[in-house]
Amino acid sequence: MRPKWSKWDQKEPSLMGTEEEKEMNLPNKLTVFRILLVPIMVVIPFFSIQGEWLNIPITMWLINFIFIVASITDKLDGSIARARNQITTFGKFLDPIADKILVLAAMLLLVEMNKLPAWIPIVVLFREFVVSGYRLVEVEKGGKVIAASFWGKLKTVTQMIAIILAFLDTSYYGAVLKGELTGFAFWINLSVTVMMTISVIATIFSGWDYVKNGKDLLKS
Repeated sequence: MRPKWSKWDQKEPSLMGTEEEKEMNLPNKLTVFRILLVPIMVVIPFFSIQGEWLNIPITMWLINFIFIVASITDKLDGSIARARNQITTFGKFLDPIADKILVLAAMLLLVEMNKLPAWIPIVVLFREFVVSGYRLVEVEKGGKVIAASFWGKLKTVTQMIAIILAFLDTSYYGAVLKGELTGFAFWINLSVTVMMTISVIATIFSGWDYVKNGKDLLKS
C-alpha cells in the first residue's frame, strides 16, 4: 500500500492546471476565428460564382460580408478582453497579427481585381514592419508601450471603410478623377478614393509617430 502523500496523489501542475487555464478564452477564440476567415475570403473568387445584386457581383458581396464579420470580431475581442479582464500574452501577440493579415489579404485581393494600385499595400506593409520592429524593441527593453495616436486610429477607421466600399466599387481606385463615372458609380468611387487616400496619409503619419516617439528605444 503506497503512502498517503506520495507523488502519485499530487497533480502535476504543468499538465493539469485549472479548467480556466486549459481553456482558451473568448477574446482569443475570436482572434483565431478572424484569422480562419481570411483564407475563406481569399478562395471565394476561385469559385466563379455567377449572379449580381444591385449590379454588383455576388462574389463581391460574399467577400465583403466575410471582411465585415472579421472586422467586427476585431472590435469585439478587445472589448471583451478588457471587460472580463481576460487580457493574455497570447492575445496581445496574436491580435495585431490577425489585423495585419486581414487588411493585407483584402488589399491584395483588390490589387488582383485591378481595383487598387499595388503601391498602397506596399506602403501599409512597410509601415507595419517598422511598427512591429519598434514593438519588439519595446518588449525587449521593457519600456513603456507607445500608445496609438490620432493618426493610428484614423488609419484603422478609414482603411476599413475604404476596403468595404472598394469591394462594392465596379471601377478602380481614382477612376472618378477622369470624369467618366456618373450616378452611384461616381459616388462610391469618390468615397473609396477619398477614404483610401486618407488612410494612406494616416498610415504614413502614424508610422512616423512611432519612429519619433520611440527614437530613444534605439539608443544602446
